[in-house]
Amino acid sequence: MKTIRSVIAIVFSLLIVATLSAQQPSSPSTGLALTPPMGWNSWNKFGCNVSEDMIKSMADALVKSGMKDAGYQYVNIDDCWQVSRDEHANIVVDPQRFPHGMKALGDYLHSLGLKFGVYSDAGTQTCAGRPGGLGHEYQDAIQYAAWGVDYLKYDWCHTSTQDAKASYANIRAALDAAGRPIVLSICEWGTAKPWLWGKDVGGNLWRTTGDITDKFAGSEKWPDGTCCSNGLLAILDQQVGLESYAGPGHWNDPDMLEVGNGGMTDVEYRTHFSLWAILAAPLIAGNDLRNMRPEIHDILNNKEVIAVNQDALGREGTRVAKSGDLEVWAKQLKDGSRAVVLLNRGASEQNITVAWQDLGYPSHLNGAVRDLWQHKDLGKFTEKFSAPVASHGVVMLTVSP
Repeated sequence: MKTIRSVIAIVFSLLIVATLSAQQPSSPSTGLALTPPMGWNSWNKFGCNVSEDMIKSMADALVKSGMKDAGYQYVNIDDCWQVSRDEHANIVVDPQRFPHGMKALGDYLHSLGLKFGVYSDAGTQTCAGRPGGLGHEYQDAIQYAAWGVDYLKYDWCHTSTQDAKASYANIRAALDAAGRPIVLSICEWGTAKPWLWGKDVGGNLWRTTGDITDKFAGSEKWPDGTCCSNGLLAILDQQVGLESYAGPGHWNDPDMLEVGNGGMTDVEYRTHFSLWAILAAPLIAGNDLRNMRPEIHDILNNKEVIAVNQDALGREGTRVAKSGDLEVWAKQLKDGSRAVVLLNRGASEQNITVAWQDLGYPSHLNGAVRDLWQHKDLGKFTEKFSAPVASHGVVMLTVSP
């Protein structure tokens, strides 16, 4: 009898615990960024030259160009919107550049069906020398929530001896305490290996490298010697081995897109976009959307390539084969098919082959191959598929059993 009573008591206790757990309110950040965030950011093209009128016109262009319908939703103001703190230490918006304030701007973006992003810094100042967030995390988070902010990019300048993990855990706690769901973009440049702890502190994406530059190759140190500006290939190489840390709600971020900013060819921009898609990287455009050439518009709006990036399985692509300048990158998709990028880093056109075994398929598989840039089914193949790939170019495929 005692045994039966003990079992009943244990079961009853477990039911109470389960009920209480079910009643616990979930964090406001639960369920954010289940696919890599897509949007636009002001920095790569405009730097500190940000204003209310420019941001509104860019949002209008995002809608008019079809990018909103393609999945782009965040419109993010980077550094230089803030000028000081008032007598109560509240962050002050530049009154000349943003005369109607941040809430009005957020309301405008929301009226278009878009989401609103801002920028700050974990240190005493932002990278451009504006007021940072250190010591004001909860105060700033309340302000962001009142403005209707949906996305916060949090940089790592002027941080001295701060611990990165603790600093980003603090701002996530502040955002959650403010009660609004806000995506947290950890912009720590990869120096403290945020892929190891970013998910644990509630980050939704974390930079894996120094800043991107609008060029295909090369890398150089910043003036202070701390880190670096990276061309496309330098950033790509730094993603190898990080794929296991990415997934729904928490993404490796190789920095924003340079597509359309003029430093690369259209072939190289197509390569850039294809690789970011297969890496399950955030697709944050950074060009002037108001006067895109048709070729740039078509790169940013390729819905078949975007679908690879936004696939619900949330796998990050990996490099599955490499021979000199020729590489094969592949990503498993939710339906069991594979997305594949054949990349030619070299100076002349080359034939590149993807073997089914490198994709985790048996050689005898009859695979249907589709070209995502030509929007064309290429037929069914066994064992492998080969294609000529332009210098600095890609061929992007899906292979379906």
